[in-house]
Formats: sequence, C-alpha cells, structure tokens
Amino acid sequence: MAFLGILCLILFMTTLAGQLSAKANLPVVIGQLIVGVVIGPALLNWVQPNNLTQIFSEIGVVILMFMAGLESDLHLLRRFIKPSLLVAVTGMLLPLISFYAIGELLGLDHRESLFLALIFSATSVSITVEVLKEMNRLSSREGITILGAAVADDTLSVILLSLISGDSGTSNILKTIIGQIVFFIILLAAARWLIPQLMKWSGVFDLRVSEVLMALILCFAFSYLAELMGLSSVIGAFFSGIAIGQTPFKQTINEGIQPIGYALFIPVFFVSIGLDLRLTGLVQDSFFFIILTIAAVLSKTLGAAFGARLFAFSYRSSLMIGFGMVSRGEMALIIAQIGFHSKLLSNDRYSAVIAAIFAATLIAPFLLKAIIGHQQQNV
Repeated sequence: MAFLGILCLILFMTTLAGQLSAKANLPVVIGQLIVGVVIGPALLNWVQPNNLTQIFSEIGVVILMFMAGLESDLHLLRRFIKPSLLVAVTGMLLPLISFYAIGELLGLDHRESLFLALIFSATSVSITVEVLKEMNRLSSREGITILGAAVADDTLSVILLSLISGDSGTSNILKTIIGQIVFFIILLAAARWLIPQLMKWSGVFDLRVSEVLMALILCFAFSYLAELMGLSSVIGAFFSGIAIGQTPFKQTINEGIQPIGYALFIPVFFVSIGLDLRLTGLVQDSFFFIILTIAAVLSKTLGAAFGARLFAFSYRSSLMIGFGMVSRGEMALIIAQIGFHSKLLSNDRYSAVIAAIFAATLIAPFLLKAIIGHQQQNV
C-alpha cells in the first residue's frame, strides 16, 4: 500500500504549492507542475512514475477535458470551427518546418528530424484549459478557438505519426483516417439520441449521484472508444462533455464531478508531467535543450497567431490564441517515447527533448495569464 503514502504526499504538496501560487498571483497549475519536478527523479527522487500514478494521471486529464467540454458553448464551437481548423494547420506547419530544419542543422538524419518536428508540432491544451477556467475565459472567442484547434491538432498529429512511423503504409494510414471518421459518426449519433436518453434514464436509479455516475460512464466509454479508433482519449472525453452539456443535467454533473477531479485525479496528472523530467544527459546537451525550448515557444505562438490573424482576430486575441497553443503534453511525450524506443533519439537527446516539452509547458501558463491580464486591464 505504498501508493497511499505517495498519493498523500502528492496531494499535500500540490495543495501547498497551489496556495503559494495563488498568493504569488500565478496560475495554480504552475505550482503543481513544479511539485512533480521537486519530488520526482529530477531533484529529490521521492516519487518515481509508476503504473498507479500513470492510471491516476490518465483519469485526471480525461476528467479535466470532460469538464472543458461540459462548460463549452456548442454554438460558439460551431461558429469558430473554421478559424479553429486554420489555427491548427498554421500552428502545426511552422513547428514542423522549424524543427525539421533544426534537426538537419544539428546533424540528425532525415527520419530523426521528422520525428523531432512531429514531437513539437503537437499541442496539449489540458494546462491551457485550467488557466482559461481559472480566469473565466474558457467560453470566450479565443478560448473556444483554442479548444477547437487543439482537437484538430490532435487528429492531424495522429495521422502524421501514422505517415512517418516505421510500420506506416497506405493501408495503415487509411485505417487510421477511417477509424477517426467512424468515431465522429458514432459520437454525433450518440449525442443526438443515445446520450440524452441515458441521462434521463439515470434518474430511475435510487442513488444520490446517479446522474454523475452515468456521466462518468459515458465519459470513460467515449474516451476508450476514441483510443480504439486511433485518437487521444481526451478527444472522446471532450466531446462527451459537450454532448452531456446540452442536457438539463449539466449543472448537477459539473458540481458533482469537479470535486472528484480537483481533489484527487487532476493534481496527480499535473504532477506526473514533472515526474517525467530527467536531468541525466541534459547538462551535456544544454545547447540542444535551449534551442528546442525557444523554438517550441516561438514556432507554435507565431504559427497559431498567424492563423488567428487570417480570421480577423485582433493582435492581442491572436497572441492569446498563440500562447494557448504553446503547451505540449501527453501527445508530445507519447511521440517522443516512440522515437526513443525506435532508436531515433539517444538518451541525451531524449532527456533534452523531454525537458524542452516540460519547459514549454511550464512557460505557457505564464504567457497566457500575462496576455489575459493585459486584455482585462484594457477593457
């Protein structure tokens, strides 16, 4: 039962760090990320990543994105679907070009450079979602565009991974695309007929939290289905949240799920990102790490902001969208692990890549909070 002690330590440290972050007027998530670095292998080595922290982490990000979908305005999502797609495409193109060029200049071979480009073209907005919620901007024009772009970005990342991975071929790529299309068809049909009906039936059970339980069942079911179809589980969670958000049970579910997520699973998710950081090899390859971090922030910001400007967002709004897309996370880490196990990244290079992913993820909330604060001062 050693995991109970680990869990106790994580929850205590994240509570303390969250309070200190709030006192310092920083996003609470910053403190939670830093806790992972401090108690993890990078510094004190009190906690190492294991199966249980991984499971809790996966549940945490699924619940976080489910709540993001639950609180999203479906009308705005439909309205901003075109700018979201454009932001996703431009926000991927510039990192792809930039990191491929960096790989070639640093002497990586063609396939290594492609993997490096794909790693840093992926976006994870789970941390961005937390900052937007904290500052009441999740349902803003910019927040909705960021969410929509992240979903498109994730889908494109999976397709590109199929294209350049060792076992890719025309049949595998077509299988991936068809699987994704089938998933969205099932999701649309379920959102229209199945989900509202199941939520109504949940009231039949003589349980105080029957609606919340049904919502979690649907959330996990669609997360699992998304993974089966080659997508990230967060896409299934996000869209199931949107579907349930259109039912009369939205407020009840939101009030029931938030304590579950924020009291237990979500803090473990943010800490787990810091646990993945290793300092071994980083000092020897510090130049590589610095270049990757600078390029990760600039390429995603400029690429996504350019797409937003093309759709007539103001300069500040475009910059906010760009900063909102900077954060890397589970998708980038997964692709990096595939590259490492395929012998496309050495131990030192892998350490530098993981550190740069973490650094970009840590920088993003600062940038996002700064631009939102500046906007609010000028309103």
